[in-house]
Amino acid sequence: MLHLKDVRPAPIPSSMLAQSNIWASDLQLEKGKKYLVSAASGKGKSTFLHAMYGLRKDYTGSVIFDNQLVTDFELEQWANIRQEKIAIVFQDLRLFLELTGLENIQLKAGLTNTKSEAEIQEMAKYLGVSEILNQSCGTMSYGQRQRIAIIRALCQPFDYLFLDEPFSHLDKENIEKASSLITKICQEQRAGYILVSLGEDYGLNYDVLLNL
Repeated sequence: MLHLKDVRPAPIPSSMLAQSNIWASDLQLEKGKKYLVSAASGKGKSTFLHAMYGLRKDYTGSVIFDNQLVTDFELEQWANIRQEKIAIVFQDLRLFLELTGLENIQLKAGLTNTKSEAEIQEMAKYLGVSEILNQSCGTMSYGQRQRIAIIRALCQPFDYLFLDEPFSHLDKENIEKASSLITKICQEQRAGYILVSLGEDYGLNYDVLLNL
């Protein structure tokens, strides 16, 4: 269970907090449920996910994971959580551009041995990037990199999948394929996802709509 209690990011004006279902509230995000978080630019979409992922601490209030404050986690605890409990597709992707697409995916897959080489190749083929897997990410288009980042995030066990504007450079056909793959893997793992966007659901079903 992820639990946010009266979280207030430092840069967000108090006038904006009152319009939010997330900031300055008591919010529980349940394992297995699917959430769409709608937010205009500048409302703190990435801040929201990064606070729960342990990358930002510039807020007041409490972020709690499995009944423990995330600010109390040691580095080893965070490493285990990020390998086994929470997967993420960053808005800026955070791929190693000098490495190939396959090498980027293998860095994640090798930590948990959740997906075989054949399964990685199958996902890459489905998303139309199998022919560029051995190409360095620095030479790929941004849309190709997004698909590599999505595959990388799916190559681990997780209870929650964080999706930070993951389809911004994909056309309709590729969005549908990526959404279908995400849905399939989440169902297999009985996991949920938290999609943060400008309001578009990209064909992903959701149980709860939240306004940031």
